[in-house]
Amino acid sequence: MRRTFQTICLAGALLIFAALAWGQSGGSPSSAPPQATDTPSANTSRPASKEHVTGAGKEIGKGGEDIGKGVAQGTADLARGTAGGIGSLARGRVGSAAGDLGKGVGGMSKTVAVGTAKGVGKIGKGIGGEFRKL
Repeated sequence: MRRTFQTICLAGALLIFAALAWGQSGGSPSSAPPQATDTPSANTSRPASKEHVTGAGKEIGKGGEDIGKGVAQGTADLARGTAGGIGSLARGRVGSAAGDLGKGVGGMSKTVAVGTAKGVGKIGKGIGGEFRKL
């Protein structure tokens, strides 16, 4: 159990650093000066693609939301496994009880790790977007 927790913490730390590094890698600005046109309507035209840009605060908030969802779903997995283990133990099946509890713990660790990874990625993207503005 301790080794699993250490592995999850290490993976989370690596994801944080990777997300921060990914957020820092912006494309190089083009060195060509903008073309001047004679028509005034060319300067006022809208861009062809409408890309939705979220703010850094909203991105960080969504990351926290994903982490919370992962923890809540992981807790539900643990509760299901514990309840199944208690039911099996009450019927006198010790091996089945241990298996049910193991499934619950495994489901919890997987769900929490996935939620944390998604959340940390979004938080890193939000922080990287703020650093890109500097």
